[in-house]
Amino acid sequence: MLDVARLWAEGWAVSRGTPKPVDEPYGLRIEVGQPTQLVRHVLLTGDTETDAAVARSLIGTITEPTTCIKGFLPSSEMEPWFPAGWEPLDPCFLMAVDLRPSRVQAPEGYAVTAETADGVTRVRVHGAAGDLAAAGQLGVTGTAGVFDQIITEPAHQRRGLGTVVMGTLTAAAVENGASTGILGATVQGRALYEALDWKVLAPLTGFVYQPAAS
Repeated sequence: MLDVARLWAEGWAVSRGTPKPVDEPYGLRIEVGQPTQLVRHVLLTGDTETDAAVARSLIGTITEPTTCIKGFLPSSEMEPWFPAGWEPLDPCFLMAVDLRPSRVQAPEGYAVTAETADGVTRVRVHGAAGDLAAAGQLGVTGTAGVFDQIITEPAHQRRGLGTVVMGTLTAAAVENGASTGILGATVQGRALYEALDWKVLAPLTGFVYQPAAS
C-alpha cells in the first residue's frame, strides 16, 4: 500500500504543478506554496507507532500556518498526535484500480474536451449553454495515473457526467503508459469510484495547522 501512497503523492504533485516531492525520514515533503496549504507532509513509515513518534516530532517543528500532514490511518488513531492549533480535514480514502479503457459518451446536450499540457491532462464537460458541468485532471508518474479534482457542478449531477470524466481520463492515462489508477476520494466521491470498480486501500487522513482557529 505504501508504494501506492508514494505514487499518489508524486502524481498529485504533477497534477497540481508543485515541485517534485522531497524524501524525508518520515515520508515525503511537498512544497505546495498555496495560501490554503503551504507545505504538505505525507507519512510513509508503514508502522503506526513509528508514524506517531515521527509525527509528534515533526509537529513540534512546525510554525507556519496552513502546513498540512497526511497519513494513511483512521482519524481516531491520528487525532491524539495533534495539539491545539491543528484542525482535521474532511475524511478521505486512498483508492486504486487496474486501468481498462472503456467507451464513454456524454449525454445529449453536453460536450467533452480533453487537453494535455505540462504532463497534466484536463477534462472539461460543458452544458448546452456553455457552462462548466463537470471536470477532472490527471497527473502521470511512471505507470500510475493519479486522478485529481474530479467535480460535477450541483446543477448537473445525477446525469452520469462523473463517469464521463473518469472514462475520458482513464483513456488518457492508458495512452500515456499508465496501468494503475490512484486517487484520494472524498466520502461523497467514493460511491462513484466504487461503482467503477475502484477499491479502497486505506483511510487518507489529514490535519492542517491553523493556530488562529484554536
